Amino acid sequence: MKGGVLIAGFSTRHVAQSAFQAGYEVCTVDHFSDQDLAWYTKDREKFEDLADLPGAIERICKRNSFDFFVPTSGAEDLVIPLPRYGTLPEIITPFLDKLDTQHFFQENDIPVPRILPENLFPAMVKPCRGAGGWRNAIIKNESAMAAWTSLYPGIPYLRQEVIEGTPASVCCVATGNDAMAIAANGQILRGKGESAYGFSGSITPFSHPALNRMIALAERIAALSGCCGTIGIDFVVSNEIPFAIEVNPRFQGTVDTVEMAYGCNLFDYHVGACAGSLPTTKPSFRKFAVRSILFAERDLTIRADLKHLKNFVADIPWPDTFFEEEQAIVSVYGWGETRDTALNMLDKHITTVRQYMR
Repeated sequence: MKGGVLIAGFSTRHVAQSAFQAGYEVCTVDHFSDQDLAWYTKDREKFEDLADLPGAIERICKRNSFDFFVPTSGAEDLVIPLPRYGTLPEIITPFLDKLDTQHFFQENDIPVPRILPENLFPAMVKPCRGAGGWRNAIIKNESAMAAWTSLYPGIPYLRQEVIEGTPASVCCVATGNDAMAIAANGQILRGKGESAYGFSGSITPFSHPALNRMIALAERIAALSGCCGTIGIDFVVSNEIPFAIEVNPRFQGTVDTVEMAYGCNLFDYHVGACAGSLPTTKPSFRKFAVRSILFAERDLTIRADLKHLKNFVADIPWPDTFFEEEQAIVSVYGWGETRDTALNMLDKHITTVRQYMR
């Protein structure tokens, strides 16, 4: 084993799996504690609300010793008495606020949707803090704006111009002053309901006429950010212009498809970048890979044990787990030599999994 690592945040399976495959002894603190997380970890703690996260970390630290700590979403600015492999809280904080991130993009002449005044519609409205895009919405008039603010009372928000285009992201590794793009990804969004702009999967690699420009922008953003380790930059590509949307200064939800498509290990890249070293070469493309998160269309209980589907699913719930409507249930994968082949395989696998969601 290369050493003991504590990974903590709202969701950790994707990072724990990468760390385990890289040869580390892994312990985690997260909200889900899915069945397959147990396959990659020595010990685990589960929490319900982010306010409970520090206490859960304290408990697991009493039972184990660690060489270092890696935060994921929800734990980025948490300070704990362990060496951190990731961006320092004082550097990461501005990128946890979308308005501060907007100012960072503007100050560095990076294309970004402009901020709209309160009386101008339509507007893309999003909370200043939070990940995954679940509360983002296009608001078309004042009554809809009032409904949104009543749904999320007292939450600071950002109003941007609506950019029609293709959602994408670039996974980079950064040393604090230099960066390398590892992969570009197409983003899959929910596309309907109150969570229409919520992240629900990715396809790697991403192909577009603006790809090279987007990658160059992503590397520039990552290098300027001062962040260390794995970092993701979200874009909307419109008329061959990549508009920067967000900086994710942590492991992203695209870890699985990047590693499948390129045969690389992002945790190794992360550790190396935090020590000041970028990969000597970029990984080579092997195949297209796609991940789709399936959500509960109604309240339901998954009675079956889905571990026999482990070759093409992840984030596997324990048998007899109850899910409320709209909760994420499981991740499903497809892959192939072409994009269409990967998507066709994904559709077949989703059909198989949905038999257990009735």
